[in-house]
Amino acid sequence: MATSGTRTFSLDVATAIEEAYELAGLEARTSYDAVTARRSLNIMFADWANRGIQMWEVVKVEQALTKGDETYSLNSSDIDILDAYIQKTVGNTVTDFSLSRIDRNEYVNIPVKATEARPTQFWLERLITPVIHLYPAPENSTDKLIYYSWQRIQDATASLNDLDIPNRFMPCLVSGLAYYLCLKKNTQKLPVIQPLYEQNLENAIKYDEDRSSIHLVPNRSYI
Repeated sequence: MATSGTRTFSLDVATAIEEAYELAGLEARTSYDAVTARRSLNIMFADWANRGIQMWEVVKVEQALTKGDETYSLNSSDIDILDAYIQKTVGNTVTDFSLSRIDRNEYVNIPVKATEARPTQFWLERLITPVIHLYPAPENSTDKLIYYSWQRIQDATASLNDLDIPNRFMPCLVSGLAYYLCLKKNTQKLPVIQPLYEQNLENAIKYDEDRSSIHLVPNRSYI
């Protein structure tokens, strides 16, 4: 018998909720059952953000710079900046200069923050709407700030919406939602559901990462 030839299986919000209820040994009978499940899904997504980076939520952002302006607001959906650099274009030559990340204490101790030159450092102030502070302040309005932003998983709202996850995270999403539902409605099944969820999530996070090679070179110098 021939295979399907497709690789398009996905879960919408309603189907994921139905599967999670079944796994939890429960049945969704009322509209409120769906409401509380969607709320639990979004809380679970927030917990995932505390456990590691969701690689599919990393996006490249280009920010035009303004001469002398060292502070720029990000989006409220941004969790963190993973890498950042300044892009300078002279004629037909484009050159990228990496930015070093500093903490608040280092930024506070910079005596003249308005010094203008090509930025070499940044501090990310992690407010509800994050703010990036560059130092030195941009020396022109032609350079660009380019950074890779890690963003929140999109909300689970309408039941017909697809979930903002890749296929490899489906098992931990379903078992995770089942775990949250068991906390509310069926605590007797928690000893089975909780370890299943944690193992599924660990498996997904373990393989959802960059796989670049690491080369370690020993220092043989003597002091």
